[in-house]
Amino acid sequence: MMGPRQEAQAALFYDFCLEDHVPQDHMLRSIDRFVDLSDIRQHLVPFYSSTGRPSIDPELMIRILLVGYCMGIRSERRLCDEVHLNLAYRWFCRLDLGDCVPDHSTFSKNRHGRFRDSDLLRHVFETVVARCIAEGLASGQCLAVDASLIEADTNRLNSTSKEEWRPDNIDPEGAPRAVREYLDTLDDAAFGAATPVQPKFTSHSDPASQWTAARKGPAYFAYSANYMIDTDHAVILDVEASRSVRQAELGAMQTMIDRTKDTFDINPERMIADTAYGTGPLLEWLVQERGIAPHIPVIDKSGRKDGIFERADFTYDDENDLYVCPGGKELRQSRRAFTKPRPDGPHKDGILRYRTRKADCDGCQLKPRCCPKEPTRKVTRSIHEPSRDVARKIYLTIDYAISCKLRKKVEMLFAHLKRILGLGRLRLRGPCGAKDEFHLAATTQNLRKLAKLIPTPSPTA
Repeated sequence: MMGPRQEAQAALFYDFCLEDHVPQDHMLRSIDRFVDLSDIRQHLVPFYSSTGRPSIDPELMIRILLVGYCMGIRSERRLCDEVHLNLAYRWFCRLDLGDCVPDHSTFSKNRHGRFRDSDLLRHVFETVVARCIAEGLASGQCLAVDASLIEADTNRLNSTSKEEWRPDNIDPEGAPRAVREYLDTLDDAAFGAATPVQPKFTSHSDPASQWTAARKGPAYFAYSANYMIDTDHAVILDVEASRSVRQAELGAMQTMIDRTKDTFDINPERMIADTAYGTGPLLEWLVQERGIAPHIPVIDKSGRKDGIFERADFTYDDENDLYVCPGGKELRQSRRAFTKPRPDGPHKDGILRYRTRKADCDGCQLKPRCCPKEPTRKVTRSIHEPSRDVARKIYLTIDYAISCKLRKKVEMLFAHLKRILGLGRLRLRGPCGAKDEFHLAATTQNLRKLAKLIPTPSPTA
């Protein structure tokens, strides 16, 4: 028999418990166990006035932002609508059915003000990292670092070529916020001071973003998200935003290592990275100043494909500071006897140059394979060569082969960042906007890692 038509009738009283309507296996319920925002009020005390009407709860705003990044909701306007409608989101944000959701404009006002002034998002990120360390998910013995390009919120057509770009003519008073941030970071090692080379084009809406064609496709404006992770369980120990140039990414790596040491007292035994980080100065810094074993391929352009002897065919004598060629002849830095002795040492480019005597090369049978077009053979050596040799020796070990597999964990985090969290393109502009988005995304990834690896305790009977 067909049932009667059901018509909803408003009840005078409701017996409704929000807790009962959130599934036990919901991701937000698993993450909620590790979200500790109890100290952010104390952290923000200096940035609130002692008078006036009460503000919106900062813990509520942070929880709403975490919901957005956990669930891949990029728009704050849409995020507020989803929190208003979704029971699980309300439960995570500690909102009852009758509580109002803050307006979306509240987030931008606080983000551009007290959140950035107090570096609150950095504080929340470090709180989650400390929880990961306390739970035993990060030992700090083996770290890996890498960077990934994230497209900036810009239009490629709204830009100026480097020949016409004049930052000195910009009026900071009437410029947009992202342009003012660009002017403030012109001397920052992660942005304007990373390299003297000017980009081919500069965006009008976000001048700090880098014009790049690193993906071998159409060029676009981007920032680099730099991650440093612990390879035990791929916990992100630090994150840094920078320009999408190699020099800025190398500087970001050094910044993250020092900051992790100061914040969490982590002294890694090895550092894993790809070839882009295998420069002489960086390897020297890791080996000599920080005592970290570099599991990093060395950038070496001395190899040859024309059959001529390369630098690896010459043997270096460390005790006498000379090279020995395949024919047994010596290559030294100085050969001539000057009236006023000239000290041996590197040139301004940090390169040492060793040469043979012309008499040794003239009668050598190996000259066609050594220096067929030159009267003598010259071999160059970097002042960072001892540290480069340390990295070369590590390259031949089994530990390095293991490190190559561990390095993929960073790439997997970037894939998760773009495909699952939806951060393939930034929504906020300027260096501060990129920094905020990267910190929130890394915080979310660590929270999801905690929820995945630490099971929910079974309810007591």
